Amino acid sequence: METNRTHRLMLLAAALSSLTLSGCVVTASTPSHVRYGHEHVIVVPPPPPRVEVVHVAPHPGHVWIAGYWGWNGRSHHWVPGRWEAPRHGHRWEPHRWEQHGKEWRERPGRWEREDDARDRDRRGRSGRG
Repeated sequence: METNRTHRLMLLAAALSSLTLSGCVVTASTPSHVRYGHEHVIVVPPPPPRVEVVHVAPHPGHVWIAGYWGWNGRSHHWVPGRWEAPRHGHRWEPHRWEQHGKEWRERPGRWEREDDARDRDRRGRSGRG
């Protein structure tokens, strides 16, 4: 008889637990990250840039590409700086994060043709664009 009572108490405890847990609802939160091509849009601001020690260039004329905070889909991670050989007729446009309201947009660094960069600068100064 005692076994029957114990069995009923265990069933009652299990039923109460399942009722309690049924009140727990898991919902999808607002995504902290969206990717458009090579651009990431997130709501988590990047940490301040790290201070890097820039050593002597491996060859004369090499360009220092500064380190930056990248996004791996879950969190920021530091990408260390490096030296690169120059590209004729191009200049390096650094990696950057731009804030738009509560969002942060990652703009990857890239080599830009000097003519395109001059034209963009000219448009920016003249207010057209």
